[in-house]
Amino acid sequence: MIAKFAAYFLTGSNFILTDATESIVNVLASSFAFFSIYLSSQPKDINHPYGHGKVEFFSVFVEGILIIIAGIVIIFKASYGLFHPSAIHDIILGATIIGITGIVNGLLGWYMIKKGESLRSMTLDADGRHLITDMVTSTGLVVGLILIYFTKITPLDNILSIAVAVYIIFTGYKLTRKAISGLMDEADFKVVEHIIKVLNDKRKLEWIDIHNLRAQKYGNELHIDCHLTLPNYFDLNKVHEEVKLVDILINTEVSIKTELFIHTDPCLPDCCHYCNMPDCPIRFEAKTKDIQWDMDNVTRNKKHFE
Repeated sequence: MIAKFAAYFLTGSNFILTDATESIVNVLASSFAFFSIYLSSQPKDINHPYGHGKVEFFSVFVEGILIIIAGIVIIFKASYGLFHPSAIHDIILGATIIGITGIVNGLLGWYMIKKGESLRSMTLDADGRHLITDMVTSTGLVVGLILIYFTKITPLDNILSIAVAVYIIFTGYKLTRKAISGLMDEADFKVVEHIIKVLNDKRKLEWIDIHNLRAQKYGNELHIDCHLTLPNYFDLNKVHEEVKLVDILINTEVSIKTELFIHTDPCLPDCCHYCNMPDCPIRFEAKTKDIQWDMDNVTRNKKHFE
């Protein structure tokens, strides 16, 4: 941030000011992200039985809003500059400083995205992508400054500033949209589809039916609740064993720490036509069909298939 503002004061370029202003957002957002990551890592307590992971969505929301505000400020400043142009100095020096900061931000952003993926941290991932965006704008900035240097078209400084500001606002919108979807517990279809695939691939004969499956993400943890239909002649110990096996399967195969709340349903005569249990002592009719678990029938709040 200091380097970019130094480049602005050296050159007087509004185009460079767009990048410097966004760096203020980087510092503020990263400070808040630092606190949110610390808070989300705290253990569950009586006031937060699901943990503190939701703060990561709030952190990303704040970051997105700050980015949008920065973009709007840049547009106003550049629009004013179109009608009241000022001289630009030392363009090549300014471009060199911006280029160096872009490389640093790009490397840091790439590292944060990788750590965000391995740690399942939405905040690290969002902050890393923001820095990658900053690298892209810095690259465009360097190209634009060189173009201004060779063409001597001064208004390009403000025109390019407005173009970059629109891109910055769009980036902020995407972050806020992602944060709001998390705060509103919008379904993550990619995660749910992966869970369903794991259940299908490792399906046991005893697991007659799974339905009403819902998944919520809290920080780096996943919470799943669902209904599991088991043979009605299983005793409580056997039921507990099957539920535990589902828990172990998900936590082993999905590669994210998952807390499951599984409600067990006893099978009914209506289940017989798709039940795979061999030598069932209470079977009312022969098995006549296989039902593949998919997004539609596993997420429905319907106890048994028709």
